[in-house]
Amino acid sequence: MSARSSQEALEALKQFDTPSITNVVATYPTHPLCLGLYNPWSENWYTDQTIKCIYPDLGRTVGYAVTCVFGLPEPGFKNLSFLDVIDALDASPQPTILAIQQKFPPEIAGKVGLAGGNMTASAKAVGCVGVVSNGPSRDIDEIRPMKVQYLLSGITPGHGDMAVHAVNVPVSVGGMDVAPGEIIHMDENGACKFPANKLDAVLENATALAVEEESRIAAFQSARNADDVRAILGGHSYGKKEEAE
Repeated sequence: MSARSSQEALEALKQFDTPSITNVVATYPTHPLCLGLYNPWSENWYTDQTIKCIYPDLGRTVGYAVTCVFGLPEPGFKNLSFLDVIDALDASPQPTILAIQQKFPPEIAGKVGLAGGNMTASAKAVGCVGVVSNGPSRDIDEIRPMKVQYLLSGITPGHGDMAVHAVNVPVSVGGMDVAPGEIIHMDENGACKFPANKLDAVLENATALAVEEESRIAAFQSARNADDVRAILGGHSYGKKEEAE
């Protein structure tokens, strides 16, 4: 897939909400349009309820994952800075979503206002369209007009000294394990990820599933009783393939 067609596919994925993407990635492994990329329960491929969408009005955001780890400064390790994160964002296919794993002591983890206006503006300058993190950030009013989506554990106004511990390594944010280069799709429902080489397949199946579900919902709206609903579902629970008549 060319760089241009990849960007077009990412843009096309925005017509679907994140739960619809999870449906074709792994949620319904017995459905013919589900790719079954992960065991839906045992693997950490989508975020949990600790992560909240900060700007629901921005809608859906999709991009290539660039990852980093932040924690307290350590005297023996000063090899990395946020400029290394910027370089990683710049080197990645575009657009990007920055997945930040915060590794701070429990007594301060809930009050680290990590990514503020300056960090966000610099990240946006090199193609970043969203941030997902297992901790809080700050400056949400300053960031809002930048139109960079944020999924966070919360908001807090300040922080102390902090440092970059790693760049482009596997991270865990809000129950989702992310590797550099994976695709992240996120909206007010949360975020999910899938391998970049499955981009075409996810888009194709999400498009087909949307047509299928539109037809089913129209049928439900015409149903008058439980027998009608049972007939629409074909005797199966929601999400499973209907039996042929």
